[in-house]
Order: sequence, then structure tokens, then C-alpha cells
Amino acid sequence: MGRIKTSLVKGIAHKLVKEHGNEFTSEFEKNKEIVDKYTTVAFTKMRNVIAGYTARLVKQRTISEKEPRRRMHEEDLSKFYE
Repeated sequence: MGRIKTSLVKGIAHKLVKEHGNEFTSEFEKNKEIVDKYTTVAFTKMRNVIAGYTARLVKQRTISEKEPRRRMHEEDLSKFYE
């Protein structure tokens, strides 16, 4: 199980990815520099948490672009009902 992120961290990360999404990568170290560039976070721990969450968001976005979700109404359900 992972750590739970606060709504403040999630809000900042979502806003940064929305505004500067093409700059963020799935690498934590690069995201730390980008978060430092676009925000004025007082604590390095908060910056690191935001950078880690943005890396996770970017990874999720790339996975969803590669494999779109299958919806129930798009599947052939005839195999279940004979």
C-alpha cells in the first residue's frame, strides 16, 4: 500500500501537469527541478511529494494513451449468453 497524498498536493500536481504537462516526465529527479521552477514551495519534502505525484500522473497518462480502457458495452457478450 502506498502513502495517501493530501488534496493540496494533488491539486498543485494536477494544476502543474495541466499547465506544463509536456515538460514533466516519469523521472522524479527531473520533476523536482520543474516543480522548483514553477512553484514557491517552502519545504523540500513538499516539493518532493509533488514531484513524485506528478511522475505518477505522467506514468498513468502514458499507460492510458497506450491501452484505452475497454468498456462493457463495447465487448461481445454473446459468449456469456447462449
